[in-house]
Amino acid sequence: MQTTSQTNPRKPDWLKIQLRVGKNYSDLKEIVSHGNLHTVCQEALCPNIYECWDRRAATLMILGDVCTRSCGFCNVKTGRPTWHDPDEPQRTAEAVRQMGLKHCVITSVNRDELLDGGAAIWAETIRAIHELNPDCTLEVLIPDFKGDEIPLKTICDANPEILGHNIETVPRLYSAVRPQADYLQSLDVLRRSKNFGMRTKTAMMVGLGEMKGEVIETIKKVAETGCDILAIGQYLQPTRNHHAVDRYVHPSEFDFYREEGLKQGLKWVESGPLVRSSYHADAQASALIEKA
Repeated sequence: MQTTSQTNPRKPDWLKIQLRVGKNYSDLKEIVSHGNLHTVCQEALCPNIYECWDRRAATLMILGDVCTRSCGFCNVKTGRPTWHDPDEPQRTAEAVRQMGLKHCVITSVNRDELLDGGAAIWAETIRAIHELNPDCTLEVLIPDFKGDEIPLKTICDANPEILGHNIETVPRLYSAVRPQADYLQSLDVLRRSKNFGMRTKTAMMVGLGEMKGEVIETIKKVAETGCDILAIGQYLQPTRNHHAVDRYVHPSEFDFYREEGLKQGLKWVESGPLVRSSYHADAQASALIEKA
């Protein structure tokens, strides 16, 4: 994996963020802390945490904060997870209620050591959120479950409004930044989820060392699965021990990728330097569900 042994490209002005630490941000931080919950916003050092939390949008992370995989772009801790909390689904549902969310995004670490990859907890969490928050739409961002269809169907049967699984990067870079995953397997997760009747979503980063043509081809392959929503954003190196930034992609190139995705038949493409998979997820869900 290529880490920073030399200075990264200078960060451009378009990646500067506005800090918004208002009451909503403080309220959500308090709810997460008191509920003993994890958020990908915090664990992944998301640049949009201030904006999103200020408008009461957060991505909750279940099954602990230790992942069994070690992707070169991700800041979530890697190791042997010990987290097991049978009350987590209900606590998560209660946190969604306290936050007053109208659209909720749930994700998780990989739990490859569990026989079902954590799918039973996933399904229980989905049902608990729906039961306690009947007016809240739910988006899940799931692992690949090593290609096993049974855990995937368990989650789909719990009926989240949107099912996401991230493709992350172009196939050539998988061995460097996502060595424990498989590009074709991730495409298959999206394809199978669509066959199970799900609205589907995926996301990828640019600036990892991919070529423009590779991004276009990946967009095409994603669209061929029947995927509804694609998010494309700039890779930002979490620490010097992670994969180095190859380049900072100009906003005009993100505009090009958005147009390319729409041409390929995707219903929504969120593409921009600070875009992450959950960015503006509420607007995406609302648009898709209204069209259904």
